[in-house]
Amino acid sequence: MRITIYHNPKCSNSRGALAIIREAGHEPTIIEYLQTPLRSDDIRALLATMNAKPRDIIRVKESVFAELHLDSASNDKLIDAIAAHPILLNRPIVVTDKGARLCRPPELVRELL
Repeated sequence: MRITIYHNPKCSNSRGALAIIREAGHEPTIIEYLQTPLRSDDIRALLATMNAKPRDIIRVKESVFAELHLDSASNDKLIDAIAAHPILLNRPIVVTDKGARLCRPPELVRELL
């Protein structure tokens, strides 16, 4: 099974999802999105795979969200903001052959394994 995790090693939810994946006997492709930011097109493709909207994966409590006045921003502006400020991407997002989702809490990853 192919598994990709969009991961932030400083996030307990992200570490928890990664641990569950490994405990299930899988070694995922790990994308540390803060080190390797996603482009706008990558975010659009990920959202399509998830059948989600940008507001479903954006961290509204990050200070940059307020600084950029994103409360009523369009989907395109939100996607561009996530691409420019990867800290805005909520995590972990896990993609497998069974689908893709934001795994908060991390136990939600089991539905994809």
